[in-house]
Amino acid sequence: MSQREWVEKDYYAELGVSKTATQDEIRKAYRKLARENHPDSNPGNTAAEEKFKRISEANDVIGDPAKRKEYDEFRAQVSSGGFGGFGPPGGGGYTTTSDFDLGDLFGGGGPAGGAGGFSDLFGGLFNQGRAGGGGTGRSRAQRPRGGQDVETALTLSFREAALGETVQIKLSSASPCLTCHGSGAKPGTSPKVCGTCHGAGVTQRTQGAFGFAEPCTDCGGTGSKIDDPCTDCGGSGVTDRTRTINVKVPAGVSDGQRIRLSGQGEAGFRGAPSGDLYVTVTVQKDAVFQRDGADLLVDLPVSYPELVQGAQVSVPTLTGRVTVKVPAGSRDGQILRVRGRGIARKSGTGDLKVTLRVATPPAGMAEAELAAYDEALRAAGFDPRSGWAGSA
Repeated sequence: MSQREWVEKDYYAELGVSKTATQDEIRKAYRKLARENHPDSNPGNTAAEEKFKRISEANDVIGDPAKRKEYDEFRAQVSSGGFGGFGPPGGGGYTTTSDFDLGDLFGGGGPAGGAGGFSDLFGGLFNQGRAGGGGTGRSRAQRPRGGQDVETALTLSFREAALGETVQIKLSSASPCLTCHGSGAKPGTSPKVCGTCHGAGVTQRTQGAFGFAEPCTDCGGTGSKIDDPCTDCGGSGVTDRTRTINVKVPAGVSDGQRIRLSGQGEAGFRGAPSGDLYVTVTVQKDAVFQRDGADLLVDLPVSYPELVQGAQVSVPTLTGRVTVKVPAGSRDGQILRVRGRGIARKSGTGDLKVTLRVATPPAGMAEAELAAYDEALRAAGFDPRSGWAGSA
């Protein structure tokens, strides 16, 4: 991604939030948009797929408080002219002859960078020396460019999400070259330290009272040179291939939740750290169960006599069945709680909440018996509307 492309991205607009939005507001906006534009919900819709990628990228940056702070500070500097093409103020000195990848400058695998981050840029770009004595700021070794983060989606059944599951997914992305093992050098050889920057990846120049660090043009900011590059990856240490990855889904994962797999994203340049893999989970609805946090919810059909007289009823759970006692004199809509039979999470196991629902016999079924039952209730003095709406 070029400098201009990155600076011009408005991640707040992508998520439809203001620049002063709280982290909770950003998280809610992302989850809503992610559900609406998820590839599983929009098969064949390329516009929705692109939207999903953009909001995921935006959430990666402003959804992380540290990255958001760096993003805001950098955009503020650019908008005020503080970085003017990475040249010195006033237009003097040098100009860049190529459009450097921000990943090279920031040393990271994403818009906000990974290893290195903005602190390296700010620390190396403006090293103030003694007034009148020229800039003598010390350069730090340039960290290698890390791999990009990768987004993918995973659909789970309700039970898989509630109980946890290890799922295999296939991912096609930039991976370490199997021939040179990511070094970029032909097998039997190895990269050499750059003689121009001595492995720092940056060179220094001074102007007035300031010292400026810029990427080394001899090694491209990597700090090393390869005389005999690997023929399979062309010296990058990276090739595109399909991998099978085991994703361990924790018990109790929620719909729309993201799982981060460190180091499973795209491979870094010449053995640099790989990016991360973010898996957005979609949980399918279940015909029997619902959930409320860690609590498992189920509706239990019962007959009216079972409510009045009480009963012992078998009820399903995620791991088998339990017997629930319906107390005599229960009411329709009453909730019975079974402790510890809900969803197990790190914070503790929830409960099973059973809601009693009276099952009404179909019309015309055993009319004679129903008529006799109604007559018996009336003879006993039972009025279902007694005291209702002012009736006697």
